[in-house]
Amino acid sequence: MERTIITINESGCVNIPDGNVWMSFAELVVLFDVSAPTLKAAIRAIHKSGVIAEHSQHCEVMPYTYWATLYNMDMIVALAFRIHSYGAEKIRGEVLKRICGRKEKVCYLFSIANAISGMS
Repeated sequence: MERTIITINESGCVNIPDGNVWMSFAELVVLFDVSAPTLKAAIRAIHKSGVIAEHSQHCEVMPYTYWATLYNMDMIVALAFRIHSYGAEKIRGEVLKRICGRKEKVCYLFSIANAISGMS
């Protein structure tokens, strides 16, 4: 299975690739810049609330390393709205921008006055 991950560069730009986004626990700790117990508590709270079922996770063998539990985009977005960190804030902003299609809107107001005055 080909998988991609979400990254945030040094300047704060978020890269959410199109495609199959699955991230390991360690990758999520780095992405959200939180401690492992904080992330584990957030995942547990999401499962307990019933927002996302535990079966939405997928286990796979990482080549030449270890077994890892991978989390899909649903869990990543739920975590972004549950965790308070710089990384989570950036992810929330990018997700909302993509969902809502936020674009800067410019409103121009024109006042049209009666140019011909004094005519009866």
